[in-house]
Amino acid sequence: MPRKFEPVLRKKEEKGTGADPAVSAKSNHCLDAAKACNLNDNCKKLRSSYISICNREISATERCNRRKCHKALRQFFDRVPSEYTYRMLFCSCQDQACAERRRQTILPSCSYEDKEKPNCLDLRSLCRTDHLCRSRLADFHANCRASYQTLTSCPADNYQACLGSYAGMIGFDITPNYVDSSPTSIVVSPWCSCRGSGNMEEDCEKFLRDFAENPCLRNAIQAFGNGTDVNLSPKNPAVQATQAPRVEKMPSLPDDLSDSTGLGTSVITTCTSVQEQGLKANNSEELSMCFTELTTNIIPGSNKVIRPNSGPCRARPSAALTAVSFLMLKLAL
Repeated sequence: MPRKFEPVLRKKEEKGTGADPAVSAKSNHCLDAAKACNLNDNCKKLRSSYISICNREISATERCNRRKCHKALRQFFDRVPSEYTYRMLFCSCQDQACAERRRQTILPSCSYEDKEKPNCLDLRSLCRTDHLCRSRLADFHANCRASYQTLTSCPADNYQACLGSYAGMIGFDITPNYVDSSPTSIVVSPWCSCRGSGNMEEDCEKFLRDFAENPCLRNAIQAFGNGTDVNLSPKNPAVQATQAPRVEKMPSLPDDLSDSTGLGTSVITTCTSVQEQGLKANNSEELSMCFTELTTNIIPGSNKVIRPNSGPCRARPSAALTAVSFLMLKLAL
């Protein structure tokens, strides 16, 4: 951090909550994240760049060049790996000094706060006029929308997508940040209010709640800070679809025999008849055999299927007729 900023944080960290400074320093994950960034050349360079730009006063009335500050912030979060940026932005805290360092990550006096809070709908409209801001706001709503059908309240239980969308919005007028230095209560929001929204107040409040009262975003930040987001998202289990037994060397169907013929019904009926007759059969072998028998003897140029004379699934209509005829002849005698 720059000279005028770093000492202030050190004093606050030493005060903390009255704890031993040495113990406080050990538990300050945000300070550890800043040190880790300084050990990486790219992270250190881009971090030093935005700190310098965002802290540079232009005049007595203008604290900094807000536009240049936002551009430098976007470059930092876009070009530095998330293993460094996320640790600084979503670090977990046990005291106020740590939480204040976390809040100061983006230097809010220039990039976030202003003399007066604008209306949130005005900020949203301004964002939508910029194609990049509009795209990233849409990503945020898609990846961080509260989902009550998942374990984590995030769509597809994907914390990383939500955190990435949140970080992607930093560097615009709609930049979100922590609203205070509370180490336990995580509330983030753009610098805006719904005062003066008129008949659009409900829409404005809904937009503001997407940040300040979003369970997906809050859970994602807490999980990352606590290290409980690792391998949290369950892998989609392979769908065990029930399929027809595979037929080896299955011949192609004749041109006039479509896939919508009664072939599938014949397979089901014939193979089911094995079970109905009480015949003991190995399911995998018998079903495969039934399917093979009905699909390997097709008369070219017709829709008829010839069943072979042997096999566990064949029907015996000729034998049945012979038996009936013999019985009737015997009774007649």
